[in-house]
Amino acid sequence: MRLEWLTRDNNRMSSDPPLNPPTPPVPTALQDQPLPDAASGDPAPHPEALLREVAALPALPGVYRYFDQAGAVLYVGKARNLKKRVSSYFHRNLDGTRIGQMVSRIHRMETTVVRSEAEALLLENNLIKALNPRFNILFRDDKSYPYLRLGKLPATASSSPGVQAAPGKPPMPQPDGFPRMTYYRGAVDKRHQYFGPYPSAWAVKESIQLMQKVFRLRTCEDPVFANRTRPCLLFQIKRCSGPCVGMISSADYAEDVKRAAAFLNGDTDEVLRDLQSRMMAHAEVLAFEQAAEVRNQVTALSKVLHQQSVDNLSDKDVDVLAVRVQGGRACVNLAMVRGGRHLGDRPYFPAHVEQAQSWLPDSDANPDGSADETDVASRVMAAFMAQHYTQVPPPPVLVVGTQVGADLIDALAEQSGMRLQAVFNPREHRRDWLDMAQTNADLQLARLLAEEGSQQARTRALANALDLTLDDLGQLRIECFDISHTAGESTQASCVVFEAHQMQNAQYRRYNITDITPGDDYAAMRQVLLRRYAKLAEAVRSADAASPTVAGQRLPDLVLVDGGKGQVSMAREVFGTLGLPLSLIVGVEKGEGRKVGLEELVFADGRDKVYLGKDSAALMLVAQIRDEAHRFAITGMRSQRAKVRTGGSRLEDIAGVGPKRRARLLQRFGGVQGVAAASVADLMTVEGISADLAGSIYRALH
Repeated sequence: MRLEWLTRDNNRMSSDPPLNPPTPPVPTALQDQPLPDAASGDPAPHPEALLREVAALPALPGVYRYFDQAGAVLYVGKARNLKKRVSSYFHRNLDGTRIGQMVSRIHRMETTVVRSEAEALLLENNLIKALNPRFNILFRDDKSYPYLRLGKLPATASSSPGVQAAPGKPPMPQPDGFPRMTYYRGAVDKRHQYFGPYPSAWAVKESIQLMQKVFRLRTCEDPVFANRTRPCLLFQIKRCSGPCVGMISSADYAEDVKRAAAFLNGDTDEVLRDLQSRMMAHAEVLAFEQAAEVRNQVTALSKVLHQQSVDNLSDKDVDVLAVRVQGGRACVNLAMVRGGRHLGDRPYFPAHVEQAQSWLPDSDANPDGSADETDVASRVMAAFMAQHYTQVPPPPVLVVGTQVGADLIDALAEQSGMRLQAVFNPREHRRDWLDMAQTNADLQLARLLAEEGSQQARTRALANALDLTLDDLGQLRIECFDISHTAGESTQASCVVFEAHQMQNAQYRRYNITDITPGDDYAAMRQVLLRRYAKLAEAVRSADAASPTVAGQRLPDLVLVDGGKGQVSMAREVFGTLGLPLSLIVGVEKGEGRKVGLEELVFADGRDKVYLGKDSAALMLVAQIRDEAHRFAITGMRSQRAKVRTGGSRLEDIAGVGPKRRARLLQRFGGVQGVAAASVADLMTVEGISADLAGSIYRALH
């Protein structure tokens, strides 16, 4: 066992204990009595050293990790009391339960002592994501949440009428004086205002359209703004106030920015009162055109508020969480309310839920090895909240559809540094929000189960059509290759992976094909197959195993190539050279007239062609995998071709030009072509570009 101490001072784990560590309890009970085996009731075959270490654990908060004999991590858990929690696994007879199966496999463990349960919660979920343990409920990392980003106003924005040019010339607005509103995904900083997060990109874009209609804030990029000479189309359709050409002063624009920020923060009544008083002020001085403009803003804003029937401004920021468990799968539906506006929801589908049917509790109570659907739903919800809110700051109010432990809420509050209110039996509008979230969770899970059932049927049909013998169809691994180029330019090969009845996007690979005759698809196929399988073939020969692995990859059960006899012959030549079975190779040949549904399968081992029929479930799966390989190849090829044609990589290849300097150059000159047209003196005007570096850039681009 490795006992570690996590300190907040240096934000790292250290093998050195704190200055005054507590004295561990003296080993007693665990050394004096035999421990039951999970499978048979006999004493468990755990190493004596492990049992002594369990008995010597301190009664402190921390995180524990269980490993099997092969070194694979089994489970990661946190505890308010390490000694009590870990010892409970070894005290009971867990015969016939899944927790018993897990406990019987424990060969060693590691623990990390921390100072609070919140630190344990944070460390536990970091380890879960890093180690991917088999007996933990896992929520896959998704894309980061999108935000609506609004630039901050300069200190003098409210009083400055704008940047003036030489006498007699019109004013020259500067982008910094007129903050831009935009969709954003990534790390936040202090230079801008961020509103959200939003559950989807669609929700952000809808809010941006609303801001354009009501407050007419600009969305154009700074180089476009700086080079406008006349208003754009958005000004013509009254979606922008035209700050780029001086149609609005910086003071008036700043007021619009403040009102937009207040609206996004939920202060709609204040915004409406401000607009109404502004309209009356224009009317009193007979400025009826300006009054009409403000009146239109009030009308648009009132219409939007009337349409948002699910909104309730008494709650500014709320997350609504509902869970549904069925058929060994689960769905957690997260609905977001920000600034009093219901922004939509997002479903999450965890892995390893099947382990939770008779499984590990998440509390410090002794494990009893039993659970009903309600308990499983609570554990799924607790796992989601722990993993989600250690990465995303929680709002002050959480409306939750199933009970979770108060210790989890307290740990999340301590970790986030704010007071959290968890509501488990909501009323009024909160009940309506929870009912909607629960309905969406039910619908999303039903859709997932239907899709999985259909996909499993397709996998079974393909296995039957090709006489594949597998004990578990979920282990069927298919890799498909495709070549894409434009008249030989920017040739790329793609490899997509199908496993566990679904496409495995994280395992997709692209290969830049070089040193071949442009347009030679056969040579491209030879190169990509050699690069993909050379190391696996070596592992087959050295390990003499049917399913060797190299860097986590194993030999597939089926290799699809997009093409007929020519591509299959090339694949057969490569596999023959590498000593791999030819029976793995299947070509997808276009049918007569290249019509969809008439494809035939071509085999490298001499078997006759197979026509599956256009309504065949097996052909649907083959077409799905083939089309995905084609899509992945062509998008990569287009990106590579665009980079070559625009010179996008030319700046990246210049020593001393990193991401920040490259961004400044592109922003200053509007693109690579503008940088190439600039003189050395012009390049030196960019922040961070010295005379020597400007000369290097000029020479590299000419």
